[in-house]
Amino acid sequence: MENHTAAIQTVEKKRRGSLAYNQRLAPYVFVAPFLITFILFFAYPVASTVLMSFQEVLPGQTRFIGFDNYTKLLNPTFYKAILNSAKYTVLTLLVLIPLPLVLAVFLNSSFMKAKNFFRSTLFVPALTSVVVAGTVFKLVFSELDSALANTFIGFLGIEPQKWLGQSSTAMLVLVLLATWRWLGVNIIYFLSGLQSIPTELYESADIDGANTWDKFVKITLPLLKPVTIYVLTISIYAGFAMFTESYMLYNGNRSPKDMGLTIVGYIYQQGLEKNNLGLGSAIGLTLLGITMFINLVQLKITGQFRKED
Repeated sequence: MENHTAAIQTVEKKRRGSLAYNQRLAPYVFVAPFLITFILFFAYPVASTVLMSFQEVLPGQTRFIGFDNYTKLLNPTFYKAILNSAKYTVLTLLVLIPLPLVLAVFLNSSFMKAKNFFRSTLFVPALTSVVVAGTVFKLVFSELDSALANTFIGFLGIEPQKWLGQSSTAMLVLVLLATWRWLGVNIIYFLSGLQSIPTELYESADIDGANTWDKFVKITLPLLKPVTIYVLTISIYAGFAMFTESYMLYNGNRSPKDMGLTIVGYIYQQGLEKNNLGLGSAIGLTLLGITMFINLVQLKITGQFRKED
C-alpha cells in the first residue's frame, strides 16, 4: 500500500514538473491562440499589404517601384471615391446616432408597450443578407414608373425619379439602406447603456422637479457618452468600409459618373478587376490611414485620451 502511494506521489510530481503544469509557461499557453490568430490574420496580411504597395505585382513576378503606386492615387477617380465615402459616412452618422438614441429612450421608458416586439422587429434587418437587401432596394428604387418608390411619390404628385441615376438621390438610397440595416443594432447599443444608468438618479431628479428634457440632457446624455463614442467610432469605420451595398445597387462598380464608387469599391476595381494588387494595396493603406486619423481626432476631441484625476 505504501509503495502504491509513493508511486502515485512520484507520478504527481512528474506531472507538476511537466510543461502543462509549468506556472511560468502557463500565461503564454493561454495567450498563444490570440497571438497566433493575430499574426496569421492581421499582422502578416498588413505587412504583406505594406510590402505590395511598393511593388508592381504581376502573375508570377513582382518588382519594386517605390512610391509609384501612391503617386497614381492623385487622380479624379480616387478623389471621387474618397468624396463619396466621406459623404456617405457623414450622412449615416447624422442619422444613425441621434435616431437610434431617441428610439432607444422610448423603448426603455416605462410607458412603452410591447418592448420586446419592437426590439426584435428593429433588429431583424441586421440579420438580413446585404446581398438580398441590396437587390430589394434596387427594385424598390428602380427608375421604372411602376417601381414602389416612384408609385409612392406619384400619389404625392411628384414625377418619377431616376433614383440611382442622380447623385443626390443615389446617395439618399444608400443612406436609407444603411439606416434600414443598422438602426436596430445601434438601438441595442444605446439600450444597453440606458439600462446601466441607475434609476435612483432619475428619482432624485423627479424630487428636484426636473422635467423630461432636463433629465435627458443632464443625466441620460452624459452617462451615455462612452456608448455614443463607441457607436461613433465603429460607424466611421463602417462608413468608409461600405462596399457591398453600392456593388449590389449598381451591378458592380459601374455607376454613372462614378456616383456610387466608394473607396473600397476602388480597391476592388483596381486590385481585383484590373489585377493591380500593388495599387490596390496602396489604396487600402491610404484608407486605413484616413479612418485611423479621423477616429483619433474624434477620440481626442471627446476626451478619451485625457487622464482622469
